[in-house]
Amino acid sequence: MTNVKIYTTNSCVYCNKAKTWMKANNVKFQEINVENDPQAQEELVNKTGQFGVPVIEVGGRMMIGWNESTFRNMIEELN
Repeated sequence: MTNVKIYTTNSCVYCNKAKTWMKANNVKFQEINVENDPQAQEELVNKTGQFGVPVIEVGGRMMIGWNESTFRNMIEELN
């Protein structure tokens, strides 16, 4: 499986939707909570130029926000 990271905050509804979907579909991911980790927040801003979450990284490609079909396509393209 491709390396998947999801940048989140504690109160992000779409972050929770994405994580719930990934868990239900057995997608392994690393959660990086930028609310609790200022260094990770800086990393996210450097990668994307913004503060918004969720940001999902799949094999080095970034998706801003949560869209199931886009996420599926990103996974399929790399596998």
